[in-house]
Amino acid sequence: EVQLVESGGGLVQAGGSLRLSCAASGFTSDDYGIGWFRQAPGKEREGVSCISVSDGSTYAHAPDSVKGRFTITSDNAKNTVYLQMNSLKPEDTAVYYCAAIGGFHSLLYSDYLRPDAYDYWGQGTQVTVSS
Repeated sequence: EVQLVESGGGLVQAGGSLRLSCAASGFTSDDYGIGWFRQAPGKEREGVSCISVSDGSTYAHAPDSVKGRFTITSDNAKNTVYLQMNSLKPEDTAVYYCAAIGGFHSLLYSDYLRPDAYDYWGQGTQVTVSS
């Protein structure tokens, strides 16, 4: 059974940083990827970044809203993917989810940050950025 557990959310002032963690287990395929998504109240879920767990390649086109501020990395020894978030803004306030998908290198380019392309989801972690 695939399980994803996020941690690291919290309350931070604008300009601060947080690092989210996604601990993954139960995968039987080597070619899977982990994506980070977020959902603010009243808004649709938005893809932030994703990474191949097998080779560490990442999706090149992060949304403009997080470009240059958010970085995704993975530690295969710990089966954990991280999202480093710097220069946080109040508009980054959301529940952040990690999700997993198999066949990562076979995805259509348009699927990499599309929420309904992903098969497994964590429970989410709240990030609140105060102004």
